[in-house]
Amino acid sequence: MSQRRCPQCHSVYADDARFCPKDGTPLVDVVAAPAPAAPGSTQIRQAVKPKPTGTDPAGSLKDQVLDQRYKVVRKLGEGGMSFVYEAKDIVSGESVAVKIMTPKLAQDKTAAERLRREAGLAMRLDHPNICRIMRLGATEEGLIYLVMPLLKGELLSDKEVREGPIPLEAGVAIMRQVCDALHFAHQQQIIHRDLKPENIFICPDDAGGTKAVVTDFGLAKERRAEPGMAKLTATGIILGTPEFMSPEQIRGKPLDGRSDIYALGLVAYEMFTGKLPFEGRTAQDMMIARLRGQPLPLRKARADLEFSPAFEKALMKAVEADPAARYQTAAEFGKALEEAAGTAAGGVMGKLKKLF
Repeated sequence: MSQRRCPQCHSVYADDARFCPKDGTPLVDVVAAPAPAAPGSTQIRQAVKPKPTGTDPAGSLKDQVLDQRYKVVRKLGEGGMSFVYEAKDIVSGESVAVKIMTPKLAQDKTAAERLRREAGLAMRLDHPNICRIMRLGATEEGLIYLVMPLLKGELLSDKEVREGPIPLEAGVAIMRQVCDALHFAHQQQIIHRDLKPENIFICPDDAGGTKAVVTDFGLAKERRAEPGMAKLTATGIILGTPEFMSPEQIRGKPLDGRSDIYALGLVAYEMFTGKLPFEGRTAQDMMIARLRGQPLPLRKARADLEFSPAFEKALMKAVEADPAARYQTAAEFGKALEEAAGTAAGGVMGKLKKLF
């Protein structure tokens, strides 16, 4: 049986593999059969499936079996760059989520290379507050797909719409967990670059409580990326969400973890007040306001709530225009919020379980 090899890390996979799950590099054929792949390596196999009846292969995957393991059950949603399906893991019997890259982007070699590389990065993020990528694969039509755990619960954005602003103690608990997730990712030299309420999932945990899970590291990028990655970023395929971009991201400057801290500061502000600290009729107006103006003080946004000066100071530090004036780590931000809200020393986790 012939095999394929990654020219970057030299891992060996089955002959129907297309991309290396470790770094996203296209695989090459080898003439002689090399040594077996290392134990635990992830193989990427094409889908075994009937031909779809619809005209859009990415939007009609129901009942197909991907990687000889994941049977697609139903479509959960779609966006500008992907379709998301629920699938059943035939081996474990568990439900998973499968994100399929749209045909338009799959046909764009630059976009496809970027997704493969960044999926390879996200596979390293094994943390309880991060939705990890379990597998990277491709369908017979060449559509790239990602397999992830199927989260149960609701998006933070949906929770805000349904309930309104989140109570202080519960909100601080959410922020602390998101800070833990971001701190872990930043330690791996990975930044999110598109943090927003739609990318934070609130779901039950195994202990009967609730936890926050950061999703969609699709914009993740190594902080010390090679020139090729910087070039991919400059293509403008995906730029993040305008309402939550840091000033340096708006300007197209180099980013680090402090850009994520800024975005999380905006997420926290909106979560507690129901509005963003910069006003504007359009997303573009709000982007300009972040470059030129000052954020609305927290207590003016919600005069009916008694935010302490210490808590306001702690939160507003995260949205300083100058990265050097912000918290330098996400862990520092989370700790400051806890201390200012009087929920430090571990009590915040128990309060989160009681409040949800």
